[in-house]
Parts: sequence; C-alpha cells; structure tokens
Amino acid sequence: MKVLVTGAHGFIGTEVCRVLAGQGMSVRALVRTEVGNDQDGIEYRIATLGQDRLDPEIFVDVDCVVHLAGRAHVLNDQLDDPLAAFRMHNRDATVALAEQALACGVRRFVFMSSIGVNGAETFGMPFTESTQPQPHADYALSKYEAELLLQERLTGSGMELVIIRPPMVYGLNAPGNFGRLLKLVSSRIPLPFGAVKNQRSLISRHNLALFTALCVSHPSAAGEVFLICDGTQVSTGEIVQALAAGMRGNSILVPVPPFLMRACATVLRKKAIYTQLCGSLVIDASKARRLLGWTPSSTTSACLAEVGAQYARQKVCAPEA
Repeated sequence: MKVLVTGAHGFIGTEVCRVLAGQGMSVRALVRTEVGNDQDGIEYRIATLGQDRLDPEIFVDVDCVVHLAGRAHVLNDQLDDPLAAFRMHNRDATVALAEQALACGVRRFVFMSSIGVNGAETFGMPFTESTQPQPHADYALSKYEAELLLQERLTGSGMELVIIRPPMVYGLNAPGNFGRLLKLVSSRIPLPFGAVKNQRSLISRHNLALFTALCVSHPSAAGEVFLICDGTQVSTGEIVQALAAGMRGNSILVPVPPFLMRACATVLRKKAIYTQLCGSLVIDASKARRLLGWTPSSTTSACLAEVGAQYARQKVCAPEA
C-alpha cells in the first residue's frame, strides 16, 4: 500500500510517516521545504498545499491520503481576519486536495480534524461521535466546515472518507500549551494546580500515529468519524506529576482556588488557556475499540513519564549557548 501524507514534517506527521513505514507501507511524504534524503519506506516530495492543483504525478499509485497539514497553534494572531485564514488552510485547501485525490483514483482519504469540533469542555458526560458539534474557536470551526464539505463531496464517490478527532496530542517537542507546560515543570517552580480536580483525555503522538495507521488499512474505518484518546483520564496536577516523575524531580502543586485562577484569566483575556488547564474534557473512545479493535500502546501516565524523561535527556545533551 502506498500512502500520501501531508504535513509530513510536522510534530504529528513525522511520527505517522515513521509508523506507516515501519508497518511495511510505502510513504510519499509531502513537505514544504527540503528535509534531507529519502528514508527506508519514505519518499519526500516538496509541495505547497492550497486551492491550486498539485502535480498529478504526486498521486500516482497512491491508495490513501492522510491529510495532516493545516493552520494551527497560532499565538497572538495579528491577522485582521483569522477565521478567513483558518478557512483557507484548513477547509478550502483540504477540499481541493480531496477532490484532486478523488480525480486521480485514490481509494481512501483520512482527515485529521480536532476534538474542538465537539466543544471546549465536558460537564459530566464524555464526548462521543454522536455528540452535537459545538466548535468553540476559529480553528475548530474551520475543521468542522471541512468535515461537512468532505462528507458532502465524497459520500458515494468511490473514495472512502475517515475523520479523526483527537484531543491534545502530547510528546517531546510538542507545540502549543503542552510544550510550554514541559518547560514549566522542568523549571521546578511551584504550579497553581493543587486544587484543580479536572479530568482530561489526551493522546500521545505515538498512539495517534498508530491509530492513524489503523484507519489507513482497516476496512471498517471507511465512512466513519472517530473520537480517539489514550483511554485514561488525568487531571492537570497528575499531568504535572507524571512529567516531573519522568524528569526524576518533584512537582510542587499550590492549591490555588480555581475560581481565583478563572477570575485572573478573565481579566488577562486568557479564558481559553484556563479552560484547557483547569476544565474537563473527557472522550469516550469505545467506538474505535469496538469497530477497529483499537488498543493504545501505553497509558497516559506512562507515556507522560517517558516524555518527561526524554525532555530531561534532551536538556542534558543540548549544547550550551
């Protein structure tokens, strides 16, 4: 099987390519700039996604497209219309890619969406595939609109669609809030999460890559939407403790009342960060287990501890400035 992977040089894309090649699949990896020589099972091609058509030769012999490229993790966005930019990269470019893949005879299209399509927070009941979508931000809205258009264009077309909605993806060198949390835990400064009793579903980069590979090849994945996670829930304090344990250090969690942190976040216009750190977001991934036989490679706590250990080793090996 030959798989075309977009966003192949990104945080998730590099692991997806590695896992697919490790399972004996032939990978054609699309990147924006040169990343070096081809590796065993991985052939790199330079291409920029957009509404313009790609060279049709890119799709020759491709059985499945795994679409990971998109616009995300934009801090302090200075654009006049951020939603328009998200729509251009995450919706319009996605649909254009899918339509060209369909015209070139590709049999399956796996789209990496986001749990943000379902919402920003859960209250007692976990998100499932039947939960009514409530996109909470421009990024999530653009992903949801892409989902709807893909379903409209591809249903009954001859190219199978698979949609994956992961929660926060963590691992060494992760972008966004997880990368910042790693630095904070490593600094050993006290963190204000001692009184936070939330529950969050996460997924490790490796577990997500394994699940993506399953969606590439499993016959029962066709036409389905999957909410996916490691399968265990952790509080923010437990995340900090697991990372610190991997770094062979101690975490000091100060019991700051959540209402006080929420008030400060509101004043500082950082309510989204407060929700991510102190709110709950729980996923029911039973559909993936039932339909595809999905089993994560390890628990969240074990994976987080390993990431903490990797981060500590990386710091030790890093050359001094």
